[in-house]
Amino acid sequence: MDQVIQNLHMNGGTGETSYAFNSSVQKKAFYKTKPLIEEAALDIFSKFYACSSATMTGKSMPIGIADLGCSSGPNTLLLFSYLLNTIYDKCREFDSVSPEIKQRSFGPCFAARIPGTFYDRLVPRDTLHFVHCSYSLHWLSQVPPEIENNNQGNIYISNLVHLVYQILFNPLKLKSWLRHCCPPSMIDAHLKQFTSDFTGFLKCRSGELVMGGRMVLTFLGRASVDPTSDEGCSFWGILALGLKDMVLEGMIEEQKLISFNIPHYMTSTEEVSMVIQCEGSFKIDQIEVFKVNWDSSEDENSEVDSYKAANCIRAVSESLLMSRFGIGEEIINKLFHRYMEIVDNVPKEKAKYTNIVISLTKV
Repeated sequence: MDQVIQNLHMNGGTGETSYAFNSSVQKKAFYKTKPLIEEAALDIFSKFYACSSATMTGKSMPIGIADLGCSSGPNTLLLFSYLLNTIYDKCREFDSVSPEIKQRSFGPCFAARIPGTFYDRLVPRDTLHFVHCSYSLHWLSQVPPEIENNNQGNIYISNLVHLVYQILFNPLKLKSWLRHCCPPSMIDAHLKQFTSDFTGFLKCRSGELVMGGRMVLTFLGRASVDPTSDEGCSFWGILALGLKDMVLEGMIEEQKLISFNIPHYMTSTEEVSMVIQCEGSFKIDQIEVFKVNWDSSEDENSEVDSYKAANCIRAVSESLLMSRFGIGEEIINKLFHRYMEIVDNVPKEKAKYTNIVISLTKV
């Protein structure tokens, strides 16, 4: 397995820099997708529960639900509690069942945590009715092999907007940055890896879902067709700037930075739709794009809270950075202090995550 993937995990615990304490962006994104989740849940209810002969006789009809890629912390059970409440409330309203059945409990609920990657099969065939995956599919199964030692320390697809951030602090570095812009081959390599991974994901879920089963998937992505647009690159670009400063200060080895890349891809609606259509197991019911502030604040006109924005990135990347560069907490603290300084100069209208949510039905 790719060494980067082996070391990729969210910060554990409940401390100040933990994922549990810094996952409000993910929580806000989930609440924005609730209408699509509810629609899918009620569709499942009407197909597999309300119309079943087992329901009419008072016997239980099992419904399989999977939340793939859910991490630790308060968001872990959000999906299950919301889905169960939605289906249970609808069940009590169902006019075709007797009053006795209406008063019954929804029945036992069995839960299991299954280890493994969602890019492989996880459960037996035809056992799931609903699959949810939020803020996970933008993580690739591996760093694209073509980009090793070929991305000039950018760590991700880069764009010229990063020059602006750098010039704010040291105009003398402009020439260096112009020499180190992301080669076009980086974009092709990332898209190729995403296409392969997402195609595999769809094939695996097609085997696990019953016919007519539903999926709701939420990605970090971009509204633009341009992979180098600000919305798809800025927050990783800021981290790359901080890492380059650590190199200049002798805290990180330059060669380690040159060969380091984040296994991540910010896709577009066009790319997602194309992969789904080519794979052929699902039809697209609905696709939407929405934005969430980097600090998860409700006020879209307020200045971004750089401390919250930095900790959000730290919670998902710290394990990777520490293992890759062999650095401790002192350097990590300096790195994300630098991250905060740069975020303070990002215009508030730019400091937003673009999200793509898509609702699918197995055909």
